[in-house]
Amino acid sequence: MPQLTNPTIRHRRLASELERLREAAGFSREEVAERLDWHATKVWRVESARSGISTGDLRDLLDLYEVNGARREALLALARHSRQKGWWTEYRDVLTGSYLDLEAQATTIRNFEPQVIPGLLQTEAYARAVMRTALVMESKEVRRRTEARVARQRLLAEDGDGPTLWVVFDEVAIRRPVGDSDTMREQLQRLIDMSEHPRVTMQIIPTEAGAHPGLSGPFVILDFPTPQFFAPIIYLETAATALYLEETEEVARYTLMFDHLRAIALGPAESVRFIQSVQSEFGSKE
Repeated sequence: MPQLTNPTIRHRRLASELERLREAAGFSREEVAERLDWHATKVWRVESARSGISTGDLRDLLDLYEVNGARREALLALARHSRQKGWWTEYRDVLTGSYLDLEAQATTIRNFEPQVIPGLLQTEAYARAVMRTALVMESKEVRRRTEARVARQRLLAEDGDGPTLWVVFDEVAIRRPVGDSDTMREQLQRLIDMSEHPRVTMQIIPTEAGAHPGLSGPFVILDFPTPQFFAPIIYLETAATALYLEETEEVARYTLMFDHLRAIALGPAESVRFIQSVQSEFGSKE
């Protein structure tokens, strides 16, 4: 059985669902091990995500728990995906994969950013400038993190089946100079270009809108293709840590907050015109 030193979010979800199915079927771990002729600790290791599970073993478990139809196929698909390495493993020297694993699986990403351009929409120069000013690190780490951020944007390849991205950000995010004027012009042009992307929607909240719920900080709402296993998750990030919220009431609260922010923001077309006007304030490229 494959050993996992760092299980993915998908694998932990699979493990949790298998434990729930066992309990619903009325079996103890010892009874499952006896029925399937497994080692006594094997069920515990699978359910704690300390070990992987082969397709054959998973089918045996699902047979025992009498799981059939669409639910069975969804679990088998989840198991296949849980064994796939994410793009970020190439950058494991500077990245951890928990959020990136979730982002890569999401069907919809709703993001509010009050201070900076969201990472999925940053140019390489803008990302490098953010890294240099926001984090104390060596130039090699800045380079690697910038490369990783650019690689992350493969999610938005137009010919792929990546997620839908809906971003709301404050006016200050497009006015705050990050890097030089050339960097800002290029970054704002990137936003203008991405407004044509079929899976990207952007809205700006003008400063004149006044105080709003988003002043408490940035957040991301992630929705997934199999809600029976992957309920929506709220992701909050600070300089020191990251927080994942999954309780129904918490998700509802942030969803309502995002809907309110969308309502007070400029519409997508008007937002693009606003970005164009701000871009002109950074002068023209000589």
